[in-house]
Amino acid sequence: MESLFANIMKEFEGYAIGKMLGYLNDPNVISFAGGLPSSDVFPLDIVKKATEKSLKEDWTHVLQYSPIPGERDLMEAVIDYLKEDDIHIEPENIMITTSGQHGLDLVGRLFLNPQDAIVIDLPTFGGALAAFELEDTQYVARDIEEDGTDVNGMKAGIEDYIDKKGKKPKFIYVIPDFQNPSGITTSLEKRLALLELGKKFEIPVVEDSPYRELRYRGEHLPSIYSLDKNQGHVIGLYTFSKILCPGIRVGFNIGPPEVVKKFAFIKGANILNTPKLNQNICRTFLQEYDLDTHFQKTRKYYSEKLNFFLKAMEENFPEDMGVKWTKPEGGLFLWITVPEEINTLDLFHMAIEEKVAFVPGEVFYPEGFKRYNSMRINFSFPTKKEIVEGVRRLSSVIKKYRAKKKT
Repeated sequence: MESLFANIMKEFEGYAIGKMLGYLNDPNVISFAGGLPSSDVFPLDIVKKATEKSLKEDWTHVLQYSPIPGERDLMEAVIDYLKEDDIHIEPENIMITTSGQHGLDLVGRLFLNPQDAIVIDLPTFGGALAAFELEDTQYVARDIEEDGTDVNGMKAGIEDYIDKKGKKPKFIYVIPDFQNPSGITTSLEKRLALLELGKKFEIPVVEDSPYRELRYRGEHLPSIYSLDKNQGHVIGLYTFSKILCPGIRVGFNIGPPEVVKKFAFIKGANILNTPKLNQNICRTFLQEYDLDTHFQKTRKYYSEKLNFFLKAMEENFPEDMGVKWTKPEGGLFLWITVPEEINTLDLFHMAIEEKVAFVPGEVFYPEGFKRYNSMRINFSFPTKKEIVEGVRRLSSVIKKYRAKKKT
């Protein structure tokens, strides 16, 4: 039967991180691998309240199909919520998605023909690569810098691609706030430059924003979407997974009406609708919960974990080990780079034996751009005790790997 598969599916292996998590069934493994928010900050009370209220008052509608673009009351709640971030949109600019990953899939399906190119940072979110590779994508890619996207490098790459291919890349994909996987934040100057880059080549900037509420230090920066003043040059991707809880599986895409309309057509053909009960929970969260207190609690909780992790790294990785790491201002991740002789996929299997896990960095690079001496670390899910012990194990396994290589 495999001979009948679509060409792209014959070699497509899915989301690499999802497969790696299968190694983590052992409860004794300390995992820095999954991109998991902590259940300690989930607002269980509002989830219970919204669920009980929805089923008590309107269960026949709640358990039915719902409109493809999303429930109007959730849209209105999102519109009000985004005003706090200086984003001013109308219902025609928004579509409810069934998670941020669904939002990525919609973007890929809408814009990409086979062998079309997109412009990305290196490294970038592995889930985005998986979504776009389903469309048989090519890449114009540049290494991310300490202050975010290499905009000048992207400009040169786009010009070179146009000269060689006679066509433009379809969009620029970035995560400006606490990027997954690096934790790097793109500066205001570069956000403005990215917007101008998209305008210059008349290609949209796709701004993925799962973590904007999770800033622990530094200056709050405007989103690229807000800088565009809703002029149609930016498509925004959002999710409730990191600010509410991932099990709800609700997000939203925002953008020009002609784009949102097509998103709805695609959604109707692939998943049809987002569960109304889940949308009701999100609406209640936005409208009836004390969001300021919730986000302050969440930021404090994750900030303490991040500081704890950074301290453990300082204590366990002296400078002569040649290990470097980012120091994020927010989000859920940081990026560790090890000496080039260390292949972190090989190291991953050794680490599992030592009962500690991470995500090898190569899964955040598309084919043709692979790097093998880095890893992504999630600090939000493990406990402080697990962080201390997990970093110690990580240091130990790197030392063992290097000793083994020398023999």
